[in-house]
Amino acid sequence: MPKAKETEEDRMKALVEKRNEVSRTRPAFVRQESWRYVRLHPEWRKPKGVDNKVRRQDKGWPALVRVGYRGPVAARGIHPSGHLEVLVHRTADLESLIPGRDVARIGGTVGAKKRESILKRAGELGIRVVNPVGLRIIESKK
Repeated sequence: MPKAKETEEDRMKALVEKRNEVSRTRPAFVRQESWRYVRLHPEWRKPKGVDNKVRRQDKGWPALVRVGYRGPVAARGIHPSGHLEVLVHRTADLESLIPGRDVARIGGTVGAKKRESILKRAGELGIRVVNPVGLRIIESKK
């Protein structure tokens, strides 16, 4: 029996699942000795010392961040919902998006007035915005 044709949405969901699978096998990259000293935060910092065990990749020490741990190329830029994520800075950017395939992310430098107009236009076009809240609501000065 012939297999049903795979839709674009199914393909995107499969890519997201593959990315999650790779992510589960990736080690937790922590700053060396952050587990030992409270003053050291666990966020990754590149080890640079001459005798640093993590930099030398000694056995028994955490893994060193390298490019080989990166996720699949095809899955980059895909939102966890399985849609392509597009950065939007103005209302005109919304016109090029395809409602079923793309989702919009409003840029961090976009102000409250323009954000409001982008949200309104996205609603009209049926485009989902993944970060609809973020700035204060504009109130009139009365």
